[in-house]
Amino acid sequence: MDDHSYMAMALALAREAEDTGEVPVGAVVVLHDRVIGRGRNSPIERSDPTAHAEILALREASAAIGNYRLEGATLYVTLEPCVMCAGALVTARIHRLVFGARDLRFGGVRSKFQLADSELLNHRLSIEEGVLGAECAELMQKFFGSRR
Repeated sequence: MDDHSYMAMALALAREAEDTGEVPVGAVVVLHDRVIGRGRNSPIERSDPTAHAEILALREASAAIGNYRLEGATLYVTLEPCVMCAGALVTARIHRLVFGARDLRFGGVRSKFQLADSELLNHRLSIEEGVLGAECAELMQKFFGSRR
């Protein structure tokens, strides 16, 4: 499988989040060509402000391998991670981040801050953006457009 295939999985999870009234963000963690973690935004459903797609995917991935360090793993997420999630990616030692659309208001890796590859930290991620970016951005625009 390739980046587009894994991002398509993340998009499917984002649509699941949307179906439950959550902001449509989905995430998938891949290690050695195997999906080891999945998550979709769920802070409303779980009454948990940390229940972002990335955090839930990291939790599942860590449980799958029995280690909080996910060295060599790639995280695919439909929306640029916020600062909380970017910090978690650094802590988990994620090797590579692939995201679809930028988050111009809260983005923690490109739009507002550059936390995930900051030279101030002890770990830096390789970052690629724009994979299925148009689809990811359209999903967000439609979601928020329907609430205005």
